[in-house]
Parts: sequence; structure tokens; C-alpha cells
Amino acid sequence: MTIKLSDYERGSGYDGDYDAALKQVQERLSHAHARHIVHGHRAIIVMEGWDAAGKGGVIKRMTAEWDPRYFQVWPIGAPTPNERDRHFLWRFWQKLPGSREIAVFDRSWYGRVLVERVESLISEREWKRGYDEINEFEAQQVDGGTAIIKIFLHVTQATQDKRLADRLSVPEKRWKVTHDDFRNRAKRADYLEAMHDMFRQTDTRWAPWAVFDGNSKKAARIAVLTHIAERLEASVPKDLPEADPELVALAKEAFGYKG
Repeated sequence: MTIKLSDYERGSGYDGDYDAALKQVQERLSHAHARHIVHGHRAIIVMEGWDAAGKGGVIKRMTAEWDPRYFQVWPIGAPTPNERDRHFLWRFWQKLPGSREIAVFDRSWYGRVLVERVESLISEREWKRGYDEINEFEAQQVDGGTAIIKIFLHVTQATQDKRLADRLSVPEKRWKVTHDDFRNRAKRADYLEAMHDMFRQTDTRWAPWAVFDGNSKKAARIAVLTHIAERLEASVPKDLPEADPELVALAKEAFGYKG
């Protein structure tokens, strides 16, 4: 089914107890993370979307109950001169998760077919070739046992403008607004075209896209976190090992553990 961003613009608020729902889904995420650690699994979570769409808020709440030793958030910006001198995927290979780890990409290799395309930083031949390179790269990860979860948060121009204005009005948040926000805003039509091409070319069986209406922050957070929890839960065994008998014996001796 073709993904159309115009289908994700209702902006319906969250109908329920947001705090209770958030607590519940964070507990699910915590348990799923624990199972990744216990079973030695690994996962990649890709967060894409418009500026001010809420990616950071989702990541903050997603990782709130995770053990910091076993996940890493990678904020992806423009490549350095050293990175530009190599294949565009080179810098991402170095950030892939190892056993027991989850890697969260705040923007990702999809910059190749979005910002690098729209800003004419590479040739048309290069960004068109990027679709196959990305699909093969993701297939390699999945074939190697890494789960991939791809999220896209969509907001309307009106919502984005309001959030940028709100940030400018709060001294502690002004640093989040950059010239890039307005450069990207001016090219929204070009980005929309690139995004729809991206979905058509990279919404694969092994690494599908999940698009969410980000116009209501609370509704979007619960929806995205629930989706991620479901995908993480599905990628690891549900069983957990019994306690090590030697450790149980030590606990009994040390403080009368009864089990």
C-alpha cells in the first residue's frame, strides 16, 4: 500500500489517561529491553520526520527506563569531510549495535535520499542509486539477526510553524531553532516529493516504514512507543532464564533469600 503523508494530518488528541498510558508502555519497553540484554539480541530504531515533529520527545520517553549501558542514541548531522570522502554508509556501519544493544538513530542514512537530494549535494544518479544501497544495507542487518524499526513522524506546516514559534519564545529552547529549519521549510514541496519517493522505494518487507500523525504530541508519543514496544517484543523470546542456582545459594547464605 502506498504511503501518503496527507493521510496523517488529523491531529486528533489523546483520548485517555496519558500519564497512565505512558507509564504502561514504558514498562513494556523496559521489559523488552531486558529481554534483548538477556538473550543477546540487537535492534536498530530509525527516527525520521520533519523538524519539530517530536522525534526527540519520543526518544526521551522511549529510553527513560532503559539501562544506559545497552543502548546508544546517535544524533545524525551533516557528514564530516572525512566521512564525505567515503561511501555514505561508512559512518553508519561504525554505529551499528552489538549483541545485547539497541541503537537509536535520530535521523539516519535516509539523509542520502532526502536532504542530500533536495539540497543538490549529490548527483541525481547518486541519490537514485541510494535506494538500492539502503535496502541492501538494511537487508544485511536483518539477515544478521538485527531487528530494524523505522519511524516517520509527520506534521503539517501549521503545526511545525507553531512549534518553531513556541521554541523561539522560550529562552531554554531557542537553541533548538537553526537556520536549517527555515531553509528546509522553504523547500517543503521538494521534501514532500522526496519523502514519498523514499517510501515507495524503501518500504520493504524486511524493513517497513511506520508513519505517525505527529500533530498531537501526546497521541503521537503513545502510538509510536506502543508500536516500538510491539516490534521489540516480537523480535525476542518471551521466556526468561531461571535464577542461577549458585547465586541463589549465595543469596540464601548472605541474607536469607527464600526465592
